[in-house]
Amino acid sequence: MKNVYDFTVKDRNDKDVSLSEYKGKVLLIVNTATGCGFTPHYDPLEAMYRDLRDKGLEILDFPCNQFANQAPGDAEEIYSFCKMKFGTEFPQFAKIDVNGETADPLFAFLASEKPFEGFGKGLKNAALNKFADMNNKKFGDKAYIKWNFTKFLIGRDGTVVARFEPTTDMEEVRKAVEQLLG
Repeated sequence: MKNVYDFTVKDRNDKDVSLSEYKGKVLLIVNTATGCGFTPHYDPLEAMYRDLRDKGLEILDFPCNQFANQAPGDAEEIYSFCKMKFGTEFPQFAKIDVNGETADPLFAFLASEKPFEGFGKGLKNAALNKFADMNNKKFGDKAYIKWNFTKFLIGRDGTVVARFEPTTDMEEVRKAVEQLLG
């Protein structure tokens, strides 16, 4: 059975990185954007990373500009923004596409393992759903990820355990990570 360790991605310097380098770690894989309303998620993500990396957590950050052009910078601009504004220390990878014909195979795999089940209830979530549907219409059945800051939780064996939409409270994400870390 395929798992995340079967994938190779590009780091922010365009060098190949085999995700097998993370074997035995709990991973939180996130597609991000510097100009998104969910960009403040970097704060709790960095806090979680600082608190839990010694217990085996790695957060893998994949910038993406496919959602309303909210990550327009190049790799160095995005990295500098995240480092200066949020103090991020977790690994940031090359900017990728997560939807359509050019979608990174890792994200197509993640989304096939844990498909979108909705943003949740409430007016804000309904509004985001409508906006995401309009944005993702051009990707058809290859609209794997609905918006920035979708998070995938990966077990130490490389299997996809959970998917968290950007509307999921970050405390809920942290609890799931802590439970998986044991």
